[in-house]
Amino acid sequence: MPERVHEITLTVNGTVRRAAVPGRRLLSDCLRHDLGLTGTHVGCEHGVCGCCTVLLDGEPVRSCLTFAVTVDGHEITTVEGLADGGRMSPVQRAFAECHGLQCGFCTPGFLCTVTALLRKNPAPAEEEVLEGISGNLCRCTGYQNIVRAVHRAAELTAEES
Repeated sequence: MPERVHEITLTVNGTVRRAAVPGRRLLSDCLRHDLGLTGTHVGCEHGVCGCCTVLLDGEPVRSCLTFAVTVDGHEITTVEGLADGGRMSPVQRAFAECHGLQCGFCTPGFLCTVTALLRKNPAPAEEEVLEGISGNLCRCTGYQNIVRAVHRAAELTAEES
């Protein structure tokens, strides 16, 4: 018996999008394969690495653990939606400026996580930054530049306010 397909409507990066998905389709697969937004990366497929992190109604979630049907009617922000038009967000600029990436595979998840962190805590202390990014793994950088980028993103955000 074929799996039932569900029609869902999401607001993704400010645009209303519709998709027909099986009940067991993961949000990461819906974003990448159904909607063509390949910026969301899938690493471990167990919710451990954080590469697949997107913002669901402004909160970071693991898209590899979230069924697409459960987010019907909600707002999703992926790494593609962080920029304001053609201008990178303060978090994106800070990661570039502070060399907070190397291979870039984990970067979309970090960018979404840090965006949410700075919305809740615009001037995090060192321990708060470390706690805030603790759910995202990077195999290349050693984290020093990522932490530096979070502090720089806080500065850039404050300057723009």
